[in-house]
Amino acid sequence: MEFQITDGRVYYQDEKNEVLAQATYSYVSEGVVDIDHTYVSPVLRGQGIAGKLMEALASDLRAKGLKAAASCSYAEAWLEKNRESYEDIIA
Repeated sequence: MEFQITDGRVYYQDEKNEVLAQATYSYVSEGVVDIDHTYVSPVLRGQGIAGKLMEALASDLRAKGLKAAASCSYAEAWLEKNRESYEDIIA
């Protein structure tokens, strides 16, 4: 599965261009973003896709030198669970 990455969004779409998984964020201050939404289609749930989506997003934020907060409950829980690995990007 290959995620597409744009500014403010990491997503996966199928061959029909239907978005089946995505995480979005917006800038809240200089160098800090708020991960405000995660979504995984019911057809992909239970396969660890949300975690992989967050890994891709966290890696992209790290590469851009950004920090993240999360108003999305899933993203917040994922950041806390993976705090040790991603401490450098947590705002």
